[in-house]
Amino acid sequence: MAAYADDRGVDTVQTEEHHGTGNNWLPSPFVFAGSLLGATRRIAVTVSAIIGPLYDPLRLAEDIAVLDLIGAGRLATVAGIGYRPEEYARQGVEWGRRGRLQDELLETLLSAWTGEPFAYRGRTVRVTPAPYTRPHPLLIVGGSSRAAARRAARLGLPLFPSAHLPELEAYYHQQRAEHGTEGFCMMPEAETPLLHIAEDPDRAWAEYGTHFLHEARTYSSWQSPDIRSAVRSAAETVGELRAEGVYRIVTPDACVALAGGGAGSLVLHPLCGGIPVDEGWRSLQLFAERVLPRLKS
Repeated sequence: MAAYADDRGVDTVQTEEHHGTGNNWLPSPFVFAGSLLGATRRIAVTVSAIIGPLYDPLRLAEDIAVLDLIGAGRLATVAGIGYRPEEYARQGVEWGRRGRLQDELLETLLSAWTGEPFAYRGRTVRVTPAPYTRPHPLLIVGGSSRAAARRAARLGLPLFPSAHLPELEAYYHQQRAEHGTEGFCMMPEAETPLLHIAEDPDRAWAEYGTHFLHEARTYSSWQSPDIRSAVRSAAETVGELRAEGVYRIVTPDACVALAGGGAGSLVLHPLCGGIPVDEGWRSLQLFAERVLPRLKS
């Protein structure tokens, strides 16, 4: 599917990370990213997001450098701190240290990718090989807190809020100015629906709505009330989920209209919640053959 999307002009394919789930959620995003980079030529592969404090910083620096070489600069990594304490407990990492661990991770990555020796936990180390991208592979700080914005601004890294938060973007730029660093904010639009393309949305909701509801309820069960996310649902039924508009099944014409109405990006979700692969292919092909050509023209 990634190779097909690559050949037809889709800009990026995105993957993510969760551990110990009951529904086989992907736990190894960089392994998967490597397979995508090897199967494609031009599409960007975005890992959004890793749970930064769960990684060994030196090993992660090596893995990203190798993937950056494989993909000739097509890998982007969003580093967040996560929101599920059970994932930390599973890996034996203290939840209360996540902020300090995230700082160490980001600082280590930036030092490691220079290719020069640097101080790390009381010793001098050097990481090779040097990555393809200079000065370093695209590294983005994910999160919806002021702490995430301060971290990104201090290190001169882009910020990727998990929701449409203009006040956080303004705070990030204020912090950048104080630190004298460069950077940008990749903020979701006020509405960022996850799209599935179908000729008959009513039929698709009837047949596959439970898959969307499964994903929505899974996310909801993980998120505490203080978590701010562009993908948040309170739906208990397929009907309620459809009415919310977070997940949308639309015709090709309606998808084109979304783009014409000012949508900053179109996020296709062809395999949402374990949808059968054949239905995922139908959605992707409709998007590539009956939506993209009209957007390009």
